[in-house]
Amino acid sequence: MRQINQPAYHHGNLRRVIIDAALQAIIESGPAGWSLRELARRAGVSHAAPAYHFGDKQGLLTAVAAEGFAMFADTLERAAADVWEVGVAYVRFAIDHRPYSEVMFRPELYRADDPSITSARERAANVLVTSAGTLSPSPEHDRLTTIAAWSLAHGFAGLWLSGALPESADGDPEALARSMIRLVFGAMR
Repeated sequence: MRQINQPAYHHGNLRRVIIDAALQAIIESGPAGWSLRELARRAGVSHAAPAYHFGDKQGLLTAVAAEGFAMFADTLERAAADVWEVGVAYVRFAIDHRPYSEVMFRPELYRADDPSITSARERAANVLVTSAGTLSPSPEHDRLTTIAAWSLAHGFAGLWLSGALPESADGDPEALARSMIRLVFGAMR
């Protein structure tokens, strides 16, 4: 039964409507806190519509992750000319696109071997690896430098989003991330 104040879905891109409803559900209750039936009710569509388009919840989260990784790769590629800004772009993406990030970095939620995910994830990884390589003190440390840079950006974004940092209340995440990245990796350059 449709909620009284929710308009019925009539026409348009049903796939997009369902993905948008999933993103809203992720914001409200996380990636695991809802069912496809509940999502259909939220979107004002038949309970069979999400299953028809995505198969199951894992299929829907695969579509969310694929879209997220494509947007993430685009964001990182735009920043690729400046190694410092790649880390800032990572943080900005995680904060601005939180529901995507909550799914993308939890591969147990989706089909990680889906070609649409692997392609975009590889694009993003290429930017991260290439950028971190410019910070590495030597080629044999490239992998460790990549892991350290990724951990720094990802960890900072998680701390910011959780409100664990006092600056999260009214600070500028990009300025703080930029300063932190320069502090940690500046000595390596």
